[in-house]
Amino acid sequence: MLGVAIIELVLRIVAFGLGLAIVVRTVLGAIRTFVLPRGSNDGLTRLVFTVVRWCFDRSAGPSQPYLRRDRIHAYYAPIALVVLPAFWLLLVWLGYALSFWAIGTGSPGEELRLSGSSLLTLGSVTSGVPLATALELSEAAVGLLLLALLISYLPTIYSAFSRRELLVNMLEVRADSPPSAVVLLTRFQRLHGLDALHEQWVQWEQWFSELEETHSSLPVLVFYRSQQPSHSWVNAAGAVMDSAALTRAAVDIPMDVQADLAIRAGYLALRRIADAFDIRYEPNPRPDGPISLGREQFDRALDVLASAGVPLRADHDQAWRDFRGWRVNYDTVLRALERLTMAPQAWWDLPMASAYVTDEPELREEAKLIL
Repeated sequence: MLGVAIIELVLRIVAFGLGLAIVVRTVLGAIRTFVLPRGSNDGLTRLVFTVVRWCFDRSAGPSQPYLRRDRIHAYYAPIALVVLPAFWLLLVWLGYALSFWAIGTGSPGEELRLSGSSLLTLGSVTSGVPLATALELSEAAVGLLLLALLISYLPTIYSAFSRRELLVNMLEVRADSPPSAVVLLTRFQRLHGLDALHEQWVQWEQWFSELEETHSSLPVLVFYRSQQPSHSWVNAAGAVMDSAALTRAAVDIPMDVQADLAIRAGYLALRRIADAFDIRYEPNPRPDGPISLGREQFDRALDVLASAGVPLRADHDQAWRDFRGWRVNYDTVLRALERLTMAPQAWWDLPMASAYVTDEPELREEAKLIL
């Protein structure tokens, strides 16, 4: 009998410790997800988003048309964000139920009812035991805290989303949709002159800085899709950095250091976001390192720019080396984030177009009408 009593005592102590650990770990995960002002890859949050993503991928896989996938995946981040606190509450419910059982207030079924009543602040089930009463009060406070965190941070999330989308939407006016670096450069050359690109680089340097802060501290924003299927913050980031890299490498105009700063701000932002998702990349790549683009694509872009009247440097070999030296800084993370967010096809992979003409003869009249 003494041995059985000792074993039961040990089990209750372990159950109390395990229940307390589950609750503490859950609250810590909530703090890391919504309160900690820096990127933190919390395991519980990642588990929820991974499971929900798996379900969405099963219902809208790569074999289906993009528009259908975009329409379905638009619900992914909001639904995952709602499931997340429900998962936290489930863990807290089970953790406190273990603690109630450890102090011996009733059977396992009664402990689950007591924990649920306390968590949802129903008050329909109480124990009357002083220690259990303290646990009931703390559980009610934890439940309210978790729900309050989500509710209070929803305005922050949607405010950051709206600020992000402002420039993404404006980019369609300047670079079409999906945004193209070639269209951006030729449209600026035609309407404003290439000197006007300076203000563009300033705007996007600021955009990249805010993107880094919001999307690394609140990674759920990465998966919030734009209102238009052809829009994507990832495509916008890539097109702007490509246009700055093309300008620095191949366009024959005076050097503007602001283009350098825009590229640097861009790849630093993408790298910080990639860190939140454990995406691997080379932090100090060689200028001649591999990139996902080929020389033929680059030459075709230069041909389209030249046909639109953009002044280019004569040495295209050096221009390619310079462009590659810029692109290698963000190529890996950009492509990884395109896959992660299921972004539309990037401009390099589409028929090359300028603000004047396109590769497709039947689209030339349409291009003129747009302008």
